[in-house]
Amino acid sequence: MKFLQMTKRLALFLLVNLLVMLTITFLLSLFGVNRYFPQGGYGGLMIFCFIWGMGGAFISLALSRIMAKWMMGVEIIPPDTNQPALRGLVETVHDLARRAGLKTMPQVGLFQSAEVNAFATGPSRSRSLVAVSTGLLQTMRPNEVTGVLAHEVAHIANGDMVTMTLIQGVMNAFAMFLARVLAFAVTQAMRSRDERDSSGGGLMHFILVQVFEVVFLILGSIVTAWFSRQREFRADAGGAAYAGQANMVGALQALQRQFDPQLNAAEAKHAAGFQAMKISGKQGGFLALFATHPPLEVRIARLESAKI
Repeated sequence: MKFLQMTKRLALFLLVNLLVMLTITFLLSLFGVNRYFPQGGYGGLMIFCFIWGMGGAFISLALSRIMAKWMMGVEIIPPDTNQPALRGLVETVHDLARRAGLKTMPQVGLFQSAEVNAFATGPSRSRSLVAVSTGLLQTMRPNEVTGVLAHEVAHIANGDMVTMTLIQGVMNAFAMFLARVLAFAVTQAMRSRDERDSSGGGLMHFILVQVFEVVFLILGSIVTAWFSRQREFRADAGGAAYAGQANMVGALQALQRQFDPQLNAAEAKHAAGFQAMKISGKQGGFLALFATHPPLEVRIARLESAKI
C-alpha cells in the first residue's frame, strides 16, 4: 500500500513538472524564442538540462549515506553491540521504525560532535541511516532523545529524502535551461545579423550562462526551502505519532533552550555545511526564505495545538 502511495506521489510530481515544462515550451514558441535556436534546438536543450539536473540530484541521493559517514565521521552501531547505552539507542530507533511501518530497519550511527544534531539520510526507506551526535545524547533527557529519533524516522517513513531530491533536481534543470535560453537571447540581441548567422556563442554567452544560472539557483533554493519546511512539519507530526506528543514537544523545547544567540552563532560557524541535515535552525528576516527548517517556536505551537 505504501509503495502504491509513493508511486502515485512520484507520478503526480513528475506529471506536474512535465506540464510545467510543456507550458514553458509553448510560451517560448508563442513569443518566437525558438527562432533564435537552430531548428528549434531549445527542445533538445530542455531534455539535456532535465537529464543533467535530475541525474545530478539522484547521484547525490545515492551517495548520501556514504558521504554522511565520510564527512561527518559517522560510526555505524552494530545491533548486537555489548554497550548498553548504544544498544538502547539502536533498539529505540528500530522500535520507532516498526511503529512507522518500515520493513527494513535503518542503520543507526553515532558521530563525535559537541553540537546538538541528528539527521536521517539514504536513497530509500530500505537503505536509510539515522545518526545522532554525542552532544545530543549528552545534553538531552532520554524522552527528548526519543522525540528527536522519532522525527528522523518520520522523515524516512515519509520518503522525504526522495521527495526533496526530486524537487532539487527539477530546480536544477530549470536553472540550467532558463540560464541558457536567456544568455542565448541576450547575446543574439547584442550581435549583428551576420554574427547571428555564424556559429559560436563566445565568451559573453559563457559568462551570462554562469551569472543567470547562479541567480536562478538562488531563486530555486527559496522554493526548495519552502518545501523543506513543510516536510519538517510533517516529520514533527509523525514523530509525535510514533513517540508521543509530549516527547516530541519536549525534544523541540530542549532544542530551543540550546539556541540562544551565543550558541547559535558558534554552531553556525562550526557546522554550516550540514545545516540542511539539522533538526533545528533559526533564521530571521529575508534569510527566513532560505531556511530549511521552520522556527522552533512555530513548530512547538503547531504540535501543541494538534490533536494527535
